[in-house]
Amino acid sequence: MLTRLSIRNVVLIEALDLEFARGLGVLTGETGAGKSILLDALGLVLGDRADTALVRAGEDKASVAATFEFATLPSAIAAALEDADIAIEPGEPLLIRRQIKADGGSKAFINDQPASVALLRELAPALVELHGQHDDRGLVNPRGHRALLDRYAGTDVAGLERAWAEWARAEAQLAEARGSVEQAKADQDLLIAHLAELTALDPVAGEEERLALARADMQKGERLAGDLEELRHVWDGSDSPLAALRLAARRLDRIAGQHPLLAEALAALDRAVIEAGEAEDKLAMAAEALAHDPIALERAETRLFDLRAAARKHRCEVDDLPELMRTMRARLDAIEGGEAQLDALEAAAKEARSAYVAAAEAAHRARTAAAGRLDAAVAAELAPLRLDAARFRTQVAKLPEERWGAHGMDAVEFLISTNPGADFAPLAKIASGGELSRFILALKVALAEKGGAATIIFDEIDRGVGGAVASAIGERLARLASDGQLLAVTHSPQVAARGGQHYLIAKASSGTVTKTSVVLLDAAGRQEEIARMLSGAEVTPEARAQADRLLEGV
Repeated sequence: MLTRLSIRNVVLIEALDLEFARGLGVLTGETGAGKSILLDALGLVLGDRADTALVRAGEDKASVAATFEFATLPSAIAAALEDADIAIEPGEPLLIRRQIKADGGSKAFINDQPASVALLRELAPALVELHGQHDDRGLVNPRGHRALLDRYAGTDVAGLERAWAEWARAEAQLAEARGSVEQAKADQDLLIAHLAELTALDPVAGEEERLALARADMQKGERLAGDLEELRHVWDGSDSPLAALRLAARRLDRIAGQHPLLAEALAALDRAVIEAGEAEDKLAMAAEALAHDPIALERAETRLFDLRAAARKHRCEVDDLPELMRTMRARLDAIEGGEAQLDALEAAAKEARSAYVAAAEAAHRARTAAAGRLDAAVAAELAPLRLDAARFRTQVAKLPEERWGAHGMDAVEFLISTNPGADFAPLAKIASGGELSRFILALKVALAEKGGAATIIFDEIDRGVGGAVASAIGERLARLASDGQLLAVTHSPQVAARGGQHYLIAKASSGTVTKTSVVLLDAAGRQEEIARMLSGAEVTPEARAQADRLLEGV
């Protein structure tokens, strides 16, 4: 509920801090005192448009802060704050602050964390429900009528939503399977041809890399073959370097004993013969290792070309070709087994539809029965509110199947007829401002809804009525506020006397400056204000006595 409202520099309000409590709070004051300014200020924290005309003359900016407290944070508020990444601790009050500048622009904060105006609008329906002469969107808008009736009827909305979700899921699975089978059938001939080509090719994962490496080695051997052939001619034959070394060694061996230097020369020459022999062996080994088969090279290149051509054709990597073959086989298998799968999915979808229809029919019966009870309950409230010639009807109409949804198969709308014999029509099109507010009050009392807004505000619901009707309005407002919080802007002493808290709104001028103030009245102040409301400008002893009787009567 709303526990505190702080206003700074809004139109005629310079600085104002108000504390609110549970139950019925009434706000009174002479016409033009500034009651609408309070509602405009509250509207700012609820996401209304930031009108620079609200900034007090001569000031740079205006601000409004509203504090709401809850035993348990409503789920709708908690979900919206979580989506906006705004943290709030359990039991922590919700503080919404809005600031507007005289030169345009505004800022919003929730518990001192920046917030968007769109988020404020999203939170507003769970925080404050405003009913006034021109702002009855909550109950006048048919979009909310079905939810109100469901709460009144105790409709199993969660079960209905689950049944709808199951049906929607089953239909989606069926549609996807149908699409897959139909597409597979359309591509069947092409799939068979492509699969035959790939099966003949028989690609293996990793094959491209192995072929590329083998081809590179064979191409290298081909390039070195000429050089090795030239070396082979150098080393082969009687005039090869190795043969010449051996001949020189034999000749030197015959004379090496004749001088030490010749012996050393022979030893060096023997070593050269050995090294040259080793070189010859290495060359032979290299020639063997680098030997290439032109046919094998051609086969490797042809295989690589075929694999890469297939990959280009199917727009994938070569290593993905084996998986592509498996996918094609699966699609072809789906054509054969698709009909059986479709039969099973169609049966599941049919069963889910039947379950949804059963849940929707049950909801329709619950709504229809509750509509009759609600009509009777509202009718009982109309006569005391001087709407005895009016009639109220809750219309529950079945929708065509294409408009069914998680809410069921019903459209719900509240209709009224204000004159005998007149046709029923939507609330907003028939009722005048005063009638509309009283219809809303009758509906609120009949519904006695739970889980709605934390705070309800009625703005001048008693306009144009008095006496017994005003007393009836006051009694019903007090009844509505018994387990929550309701604020009423009123001109009726009978309504004001019902308030648990009474705020007096006054406007005072000092020179060229006019200010609006709001005061929480004590018992004596309440008596005086109610007496003023009864008698006018001059408060008489009779008015005070009548005020006492009104206060004692509640």
